[in-house]
Amino acid sequence: MLAFLILVTVTLASAHHPGEHFEGDKVFRVHVEDENHISLLHELASTRQMDFWKPDSVAQIKPHSTVDFRVKAEDTVAVEDFLGQNGLRYEVLISNLRSMLEAQFDSRVRATGHSYEKYNNWETIEAWTEQVATENPDLISRSAIGTTFLGNTIYLLKVGKPGSNKPAIFMDCGFHAREWISPAFCQWFVREAVRTYGREIHMTEFLDKLDFYVLPVVNIDGYIYTWTTNRMWRKTRSTNAGTTCTGTDLNRNFDAGWCSIGASNNPCAETYCGSAAESEKETKAVANFIRNHLSSIKAYLTIHSYSQMMLYPYSYAYKLPKNNVELNTLAKGAVKELATLHGTAYTYGPGASTIYPAAGGSDDWAYDQGIQYSFTFELRDKGRYGFVLPESQIQPTCEETMLAIKYVTSYVLEHLY
Repeated sequence: MLAFLILVTVTLASAHHPGEHFEGDKVFRVHVEDENHISLLHELASTRQMDFWKPDSVAQIKPHSTVDFRVKAEDTVAVEDFLGQNGLRYEVLISNLRSMLEAQFDSRVRATGHSYEKYNNWETIEAWTEQVATENPDLISRSAIGTTFLGNTIYLLKVGKPGSNKPAIFMDCGFHAREWISPAFCQWFVREAVRTYGREIHMTEFLDKLDFYVLPVVNIDGYIYTWTTNRMWRKTRSTNAGTTCTGTDLNRNFDAGWCSIGASNNPCAETYCGSAAESEKETKAVANFIRNHLSSIKAYLTIHSYSQMMLYPYSYAYKLPKNNVELNTLAKGAVKELATLHGTAYTYGPGASTIYPAAGGSDDWAYDQGIQYSFTFELRDKGRYGFVLPESQIQPTCEETMLAIKYVTSYVLEHLY
């Protein structure tokens, strides 16, 4: 028994303190005014290892914006000197990332096993997908839509009352491994569907009239790696020919302006677009499922973090979708609804101009397949915690996001095509 307890303690400790310890690492926010500032940051990035949080890479920095990035402990002094000497205005968002990583597990819930108010590892989420389907057979069915590079099964939950020819909404979470609030939301959504069906008028109507395809974690291999080895990992864990650098950015791997802008063809980059469009097994699984269900899928929702934004196409070019006015009005209404609960302010608009250009994204791809309502949500926060959002914010984040998702769902039901 004692040996078992020691094992459990070690397992928990390693989950909370992965191989990369991040002691003394800092996250900076730099205020970028002009092209000169941008070239200075390019210069800095060429000499120091910088993990860009927002935007995703140095190539995506725009004038009149802020840039958030992580720097290893041994480089912090040199980076602060460089910023100061060159008159770049900055603040330190996180002064010691390790302390912040330890503080993220602040949930008051003492549940062992799965909890909707805690971050759950993949093993726990996988068991949950089976349990929630088994316990709610009249509302939920689980299917496997593929496997990851490392052989993990990609599970999809179909949520809705059985019926023929029902329209559907596809929603995925966990594209980028370190965005832990994202899978937490997909789990929360499923719970709310089960909990409020038959009790709350809107959810009851939704599940009677349409199906939700919910993919709780797309990038399972990467997500596991953030629990075991490196909390700040973003990409998949696939190997790349001719290099020791691992992984592809799944949200640059779709066949939508693939690798043309805001993506890298360098396998060592965080925004590596892959060796070809749909080179990743995870991308292929999502794309194949959507292609096979195109006649029924009326909306595509993909959940990311952070920055409190609701984005629609296009991101691969500075162009607007055919129904731009409609999507803009819908996003405006959804973020207004979201703000009613906790006052959380979201911005909204087309991806390229609202956040930054990025080719190969799933939202652009889904839209170009003919899915007229395609949105990316960037959940909390705006950088105070960034990817290390504390567990105590899971509930408020998910509650407010539910309002926006339900707003979009209502609209889609009234505007079927």
